[in-house]
Amino acid sequence: MTQTPTHPQAHAQITIPAKHPMVTILGSSDSLLRVIEKAFPSADIHVRGNVISAVGDATEVALIQRLFDEMMLVLRTGQPMTEDAVERSIAMLRASGNANGGQAAADGNGETPAEVLTQNILSSRGRTIRPKTLNQKRYVDAIDKHTIVFGIGPAGTGKTYLAMAKAVQALQSKQVTRIILTRPAVEAGERLGFLPGTLYEKIDPYLRPLYDALHDMLDPDSIPRLMAAGTIEVAPLAYMRGRTLNDAFIILDEAQNTSTEQMKMFLTRLGFDSKIVITGDVTQVDLPGGTKSGLRQVQDILDGVDDVHFSRLTSQDVVRHKLVGRIVDAYEQYDSRQDQNGHSGRNGK
Repeated sequence: MTQTPTHPQAHAQITIPAKHPMVTILGSSDSLLRVIEKAFPSADIHVRGNVISAVGDATEVALIQRLFDEMMLVLRTGQPMTEDAVERSIAMLRASGNANGGQAAADGNGETPAEVLTQNILSSRGRTIRPKTLNQKRYVDAIDKHTIVFGIGPAGTGKTYLAMAKAVQALQSKQVTRIILTRPAVEAGERLGFLPGTLYEKIDPYLRPLYDALHDMLDPDSIPRLMAAGTIEVAPLAYMRGRTLNDAFIILDEAQNTSTEQMKMFLTRLGFDSKIVITGDVTQVDLPGGTKSGLRQVQDILDGVDDVHFSRLTSQDVVRHKLVGRIVDAYEQYDSRQDQNGHSGRNGK
């Protein structure tokens, strides 16, 4: 009888130093341990005192050992581990192992979960804004290194929020003297004339998400003063025409709803000592039929241009409710099936 080949078994023991109470490693009522056990169902994980042992497939046991090492590195910074952080650490370790032929990121072949989860961008009002995924960290690092960065990905990946945190950080550290936040005024064509109220009241709903993010990052009482002084400007994209923007951190949000002409107009506003971040989701184009998305086209036009970087985020980088990532995946799978059947799918412009 032919025997089924088995993977080599391994055993590892992880001793938790006394300075890390076991509850910080295992979680309240062992909530973190349950996340780990669910992620490694083929491994046997046992806890006795301050020693954690793991028995199972050699590759899985190595990942478990690295996971606990990374968790202790995070805890050493004073930052608590959460179920979400553990899940993201496991995902990063698995991706790192696949990308590097099983070699550890700690061997110098990439960023480790601890590096990602402890990179602080901005601390404000008792909370710290930091990347939560490897792609988010690379996006944030790209903003530091390049003059123009495109953050392209689905809703909930933090592309606009992280860009705004970097803008506030740049303002506070005096790298720039002002922040300019802009987005197309009306997603589904220029229909401002059909809305009631003054021009400000008409455009306000389209800019409201940018105001909301600002209130997370700055003292709300300071925002009207900064806006009155011109230090922070929130305006529709049409207001950028004819200007040269020097010494500024400029963010264009919802860029998939720019035309090719609008995208060129915006990019050529770049002045000296300025930085531009452009964010958008190319699967959510709301332009009228026949209008090409400037964000889609610019990827071909600027590909390979020095000091321009494209960061791409995926459903794996969604930092909202877990279900959001699954919804994004489901829509992508549906679009793929539609394309294979000869249909244009959603927003095929």
